[in-house]
Amino acid sequence: MDITSFLFYLFSAVLLGAAFRVITARNTVHAALFLILAFFNAACIWMLLKAEFLAIVLVLVYIGAVMVLFLFVVMMLDFNSDGTRDGFWKHMPLAGLVGAMIALEMAAILMGGFRLNQAPEPSAAAMQLGNTKMLGIAIYTQYLYPLQIAAVLLLVAIIAAIALTLRHRTDSRRQDPSEQVKVKKADRLRIIKLAPTVEAELPAAADQGATS
Repeated sequence: MDITSFLFYLFSAVLLGAAFRVITARNTVHAALFLILAFFNAACIWMLLKAEFLAIVLVLVYIGAVMVLFLFVVMMLDFNSDGTRDGFWKHMPLAGLVGAMIALEMAAILMGGFRLNQAPEPSAAAMQLGNTKMLGIAIYTQYLYPLQIAAVLLLVAIIAAIALTLRHRTDSRRQDPSEQVKVKKADRLRIIKLAPTVEAELPAAADQGATS
C-alpha cells in the first residue's frame, strides 16, 4: 500500500467518524465542530484526487464562512437541543434503513468510476489551462443545463426558507406595498372650503363680567 492509499483510507475513516458524530452529538456546538472536521477531511480527499480548487473552495466557503457563522449564531442564541432529540433512538432503525438505501443507490451510480485501473492522464491542453479554468469550461459548456437547474433549485429553497420563517407581528408597524400602490388622492387628501374670516366668539364668563 502506497502513501496515497494510506492517506485516502485515513481521511475517509476520520470523515465517516466525524459525520456519524454530527448526528449523534448531544451538544450543538460539538456537532458543528465535528462537521468542520468532516469538511476538512473531505477537502484533504479532494487534494489527493488533484482537485485543488474544490478543496480550497470547501475550506474557504464552508469552513471559513458558513460554519463560523453557524457557530456564532448557535453560541449567541444558546439553543437547547435536548427537546428536539426526543424519540431519536426510537426512529433510528427506520432512519438507518433509509440511509442504507440511499448509500446503495449512490454506490450503484458511482461504482463505474471506481472500476478504472488508474486515473486517466490529463491532456497537454488541460495541463496548460489548469484545474480551475478547465472546471469553469466544463461547467459552462458540458454541464450548463444541470448548473441552471441547480441554481433554480437553490432559488426555490431560498424563497421557501423566507416563506417559512416569515411571521406577521402585530406589535410592530409594517407597510404593505400592495395596498400602497392602490391608494388614491381622495383617500389621503381631503380639501375643505373655509370662510376667509371667522369672527371669534367671546367666552360667557367674559360677557357677564363686562355687563356687571
